[in-house]
This record gives sequence, structure tokens and C-alpha cells, in this order.
Amino acid sequence: MAVEIYSTPNELTIPVLGGITSKNVNIKIKAHDAAVAKYVEDLKEWLTSKGYTSKNAGEILRFPVADGNAQYMIISTSPLQMFHLELDDAWQFQYAHLLTAKEVNEKIKQQKALEEFCQRGK
Repeated sequence: MAVEIYSTPNELTIPVLGGITSKNVNIKIKAHDAAVAKYVEDLKEWLTSKGYTSKNAGEILRFPVADGNAQYMIISTSPLQMFHLELDDAWQFQYAHLLTAKEVNEKIKQQKALEEFCQRGK
């Protein structure tokens, strides 16, 4: 069965990076990163409030695209549903609509292993 991909709920405001000058670039980027982290947490809380509490609900999938990542948040894996996270350049993964629950679970497993490996190096 094909994955259903949705836009994020309208009641949550997507953070936008803007107003950058050479004098404030570091401050703006740090503030934007904090706003994105809060947005992701708010979206996870929204999912929980709507009853989406399965094992991988709220996990984020990232796919390299151009100079960034296409990002999707898992809503559920049965049926397979995801939010497209329209962050930064709002890249989309061209094969997202073809993903299966098995592939999504494997991608989550791979990402967690990579994150753990990277943390050990710090």
C-alpha cells in the first residue's frame, strides 16, 4: 500500500529564516535552529494529542536532496502516513510516495545507528 503524505497542521507555524545580514547571521541561524527544534517538538505533541502514539510516530526521516534534506515525520506505519516537513528549502524526496512501512522502519534504524556512531566521536 502506498504512503499517504500530508502537509503539517495549519495551527502550527512553520519557522522561516529571514532578515539575515552579515552582522547578525550567527544570531539569526541559532534562533532559527531553536525555532525549528520547538516546531518539531510541538508537532510531536500534536500527534500525541490526536492519538498517534505508535512506536515510530514522531520519528523524522531525512533524505539528501541538492544542498539539504527532504524531511518527513512519521504519523503512523500502519497505515503508512507521514507529514512533509516544509522546513528551510522544503525539499521533497522524489520517491517518498513509493516508500513502504518496511523501508521506513529500516531507514529509522539506519539513522539512529548513524546518530549513535556520530555521538561516540564527540
